[in-house]
Parts: sequence; C-alpha cells; structure tokens
Amino acid sequence: MDKIPSKDVTPDPVGHHTPPEGSSDSAMYSKRRHIYVREIKGFFQKLRRGANWALMLTFFLLPWINIGGRPAVWFDLPHREFHIFAATFYPQEFVLLSWLLIICAFGLFFITVFAGRVWCGYTCPQSVWTFLFIWIEHRIEGPRNRRMKLDKQSLNANKLKRKTAKHIAWLLIALATGMTFVGYFAPVRQLVPDLATLQASGWAFFWVGFFFVFTYLNAGWLREQVCIYMCPYARFQGVMFDRDTLIVSYDADRGEPRGKRKKKLSHDEVKEAGYGDCIDCDLCVQVCPTGIDIRDGLQYECITCAACIDACDSVMDKMGYPRGLIRYTTENSLEGRKTHIMRPRLIGYFIALAIMIGAFAWAVGDRMPLDFDAERERTQLYQMTSDGQISNVYSLTVRNLDKRDHTYRLSVSGLPGLSIDQQSISVAAGESRQSVVTVTADPEVADKPSHDILLTLEAKKDGSIHLERDTRFIGNLR
Repeated sequence: MDKIPSKDVTPDPVGHHTPPEGSSDSAMYSKRRHIYVREIKGFFQKLRRGANWALMLTFFLLPWINIGGRPAVWFDLPHREFHIFAATFYPQEFVLLSWLLIICAFGLFFITVFAGRVWCGYTCPQSVWTFLFIWIEHRIEGPRNRRMKLDKQSLNANKLKRKTAKHIAWLLIALATGMTFVGYFAPVRQLVPDLATLQASGWAFFWVGFFFVFTYLNAGWLREQVCIYMCPYARFQGVMFDRDTLIVSYDADRGEPRGKRKKKLSHDEVKEAGYGDCIDCDLCVQVCPTGIDIRDGLQYECITCAACIDACDSVMDKMGYPRGLIRYTTENSLEGRKTHIMRPRLIGYFIALAIMIGAFAWAVGDRMPLDFDAERERTQLYQMTSDGQISNVYSLTVRNLDKRDHTYRLSVSGLPGLSIDQQSISVAAGESRQSVVTVTADPEVADKPSHDILLTLEAKKDGSIHLERDTRFIGNLR
C-alpha cells in the first residue's frame, strides 16, 4: 500500500524562512539563530531595569547583613534552623513553608490572569541575569550593529580583547552569584575567605561551582532557549489567559498595511495613501530578547518585557504618529469590545490569595515556640505498682523552638487523682529532648479499658508558652 505523502508545515519558531522539502538544509529541528538584542530606552525599560537592579542588590547584599550576630537570612541545615530576619523556624514548621509556596503559586496565577507573563519580563531570575549579561555585552562590544559586525570579523586583537573582557565579566558575575547563593546556607563572611584559602568543605565548592557554571551557561549562552524550551511556565500560562488579560499586542487594524514612507508625510496623508502606521522598521524585533515578531500575534515565547512597546513608541514619536501601535491591551479591546477587568476568575484568585495571606500572617504571628509529642509505650498495656496502682509509660519528645532556654512544667489531667513521676523538663534554646515519664492512676478510677487524658507543658517563666497533647491511658481490663 502506498504511503500518504506528508510534509512538516510547522512554522519556524524565529520567523525565518523554512528550507523547502528535500533541500540539503532541511532538518528536523531548526538551527538556533543568535539573537543580537538592541538596547532601547523608554518607560517600561526604566521600570524593568529598576526592578532588576533592586532584586540583584537584594540578592547580593542580604547575606552580608547581620542581625543579632548572625546573617539576616540563613538556612542553617546542619542545625536545622532557618533564620529569616528576626524569626527562626524549624523543620517541624515546614507546613508554613508549604503554605508560603501555595501563596506564591496563587499569586502567580492572579498576576497571570491579570497581566500575562509580567513575572517573566520583570522579575524572573533567568530574565534578570540574562538582561544583566546583555547589558555587559553592550558596554564591552558595543551596540547591536557593532556586535554583529564584530562576530563576522576574523579573529584579531580587537575582537580577542573584547570577547575576553566580556567573558571574564560574565564569569566574575557567575562566580559572585554562586558564592552568594551558597552564602544563604553558610555564613558568607566566613565562606568567602574559606573558599579563597581552600579551607571550605567539599560541598561548598561543589555548590558554588554548580551555580557558577549554570549561571554562566543560562544567562550567557542559552538565554532565550531557557524561556522557550525549558521553562514549564511558558507552556501552561496559556490556559490562564482569557480575552480580558492584559498582554503586549500589536494593533493590526491601525498598523496595516505596513510599509516604508517618507517622514515628511503627515499622519493624515499617510492614511490617505492607504498605509497603516507601521513603517516596517523591524525595531520591535531587534529589541526582543526572545527574537519574536510581536506583529505575528500572541506567542508563548513573549515574556511581556515591553521592550517592543518602548521601541515602537520611540518610532511613533519620530514620525509624529500617536503612541500605542504596540501596547498593553486585551483581545477584547483590540476587537472593539469592552474589557472587563473585574471578572469572576480574577476576583476568585484575589479573595483566595487575601484569605491565605491573612491566615499565614496570623499563623506566623501566633506560632508557639514549643512543640512536643507524647507516645504511649506500646510494648505493654499497663503495669501494676507495688501499692496496687495502675501505671502507663509515655515517651515525650520536647522541642524548644524559642531563642532562650526554658524549664517546662509537666502536668496531666483527665482522671481524678492522676499523678506523674516527672514534673519538669529543661530544654536548651533550639534543642530537643526525649524523656520517659510514668502516669499513675487508682484502679477504682481507671475502671475502663481506655481513658482520654491530657498532657500539658508550660514554661515556668512564661505562661503564654504552653502546649497540650491528647493521649490514651489504658485502665483496668478486667
């Protein structure tokens, strides 16, 4: 049976001509084209650069700030303590971390429904470090056209000097990034001299090297490939968009038919000549960090950095045309329909986010700096003492989550005449202690097979620190 002839009609991801079927250049995957990003100025780029610098300064400086003799943010894994400014958290409180991650996820959902991928364009670490590397590249090798010309040249002294300087700068930033990241897990003031004198642990060298290599590769070489092919958010963000989501869009009704024209023509004369406002300068493509043409419509590769908006607005200003040919808008607005900013899904995300943030803040503010578990000895049901009493043995694990030592008062209730052989437990700050205690009851009172009792721990010097645990007391089985 003859096979049905077929051919690949998938559009080229960078908008280039796909070689015809059967040609020697045809391949299963399109060859990557290096993107020479053009630098542009404008309102949104000032906003993005301000956010980028603020985030980078926070990242690099925070480990060096000390509070109470320790780093302001320090994830002390060997001692299982997680210091975040004035608060200290322990592994038993990981539910708070899970809660925080859920809040972040809902926050991302809310932002995406409202304004698309603004997270990617303004605050994503991949974008922040990529823009920093591009900024350095521009300062050392020159503007876009000069960089393109430099790459086409054969190797000479000027090219070698500039390329070497660029990669040294990239490597230094990557090294600083790796050391800073590890500095959140080991005090950076000690880490840096230990690394310099080769006194640091093997794990410290490994993780510094890991983040050093991948920062250099991701921000210097892979760049848009991470956003387009590796980031899962690029794939599922489309399901959160609707026709009222703010996205960067090209107004085709106003811009088409595009074409070059004389600058001296007025806007009205251009319209009379049958032209749209787009002069087909390709500046919007040249400034795009992922190399797409926004005029082709909404594409998942767009990270909503708004560089194309600033580029197009600068051209419109020079031509004397109104701004906004490329702008933040919605599909409904482009089609002449009314945009609904306050819509059920967005309101639902906002309400859920507000409730979770409020509950999380209350949980953090009301957290008890004490935790303990009580487990009844399972190898025996109960014991009879020499004076005819019934006793049960319990294993207690007490964790002092406070910053100071505490002695806790231990009591038991639930049955008349209950007694306990240990009335206090001392635990150092941030430590845990295991203890075995015996609870005794009169057989006349403990006349059922099982009774509910309550174990209570209370700090002797601070009555607000107290915790209760329910358990079972095995009584007379006869």
